[in-house]
Amino acid sequence: MRNAFADELTRLGVDDPRLVLLSGDIGNKLFDKFKDKNEGRFFNCGIAEANMMGVAAGMALSGLRPIVYTITPFTTTRCYEQIRVDACYHNVPIIIVGTGSGLSYAELGPTHHSCEDLAILRVLPNMTVMAPADEVELRQCIRAALKQDGPVYIRIGKKGEQIIPKNDDNFEIGRSITVREGSDVCLIGTGTLMPTVLEAAEMLAAAGITARVESFHTIKPLDEKALGDILSSYPVVAVVEEHSRIGGLYGGIAEWLASQDEKMKGRLISFGTDDEFMHEVGSQEYARAKYGLTAGNIANKIHAAFSSSSK
Repeated sequence: MRNAFADELTRLGVDDPRLVLLSGDIGNKLFDKFKDKNEGRFFNCGIAEANMMGVAAGMALSGLRPIVYTITPFTTTRCYEQIRVDACYHNVPIIIVGTGSGLSYAELGPTHHSCEDLAILRVLPNMTVMAPADEVELRQCIRAALKQDGPVYIRIGKKGEQIIPKNDDNFEIGRSITVREGSDVCLIGTGTLMPTVLEAAEMLAAAGITARVESFHTIKPLDEKALGDILSSYPVVAVVEEHSRIGGLYGGIAEWLASQDEKMKGRLISFGTDDEFMHEVGSQEYARAKYGLTAGNIANKIHAAFSSSSK
């Protein structure tokens, strides 16, 4: 996804002279093509992320279209006040990109994990929050974000993410995409866990349970129309995210569900990280397995929930 991000920005920068890229001292070689084709529009702001966000806000207020890029916790939690006051309060068009989201940097310890970014950013007024599943959705997210008049946060992976085949290319912010049809249960996924979600759907199909898979690339605003259809049609709805089970996509959906006057059919199940810091060091696959973010665990728990609902 990082390479796709750099490539897309290079293309867009050629066509839009307002586009500027600010980096928190990472990705310098990654953006060589951007610097060659968009001279004078790349700024290495160093490991001073709060200052970088203020600089981006000033640029946006001056008519530029700044994109801020660094490792996820350092472009979110480290400069949260500047995002809140400089970006959101002034409602300026800054695109904030967090790379290596979730547990992508599991081997570097809790300082580099980001399992609370969706929660803290979606509560900010004027902020749009997105988590693309692959490089195709990432490119679509960036193009759509540049059409917004306010701040946008995009959390992305690191590298090697699988491209998810889809029949629907009509991308819109706040509109989910049906990746797979199914009539028994529904799996709502977001971000780079989508291949795992699809694998779980395959396992359920092998057990005779057909699963609809929905890609929620936008966490805020939610696709309320799709949620109404899903939660009134399926007895079991699972939300899968590489994020805390508190406050992320599941939290947003649960809040929406609680506000509905009409009783919904669906029972919500959450798959995410626990309310704790992960002190062990291991690969992303190890970290995902620790928190049950594997296709087998997801399929088994949904199978059990569906069997209970059928009794």
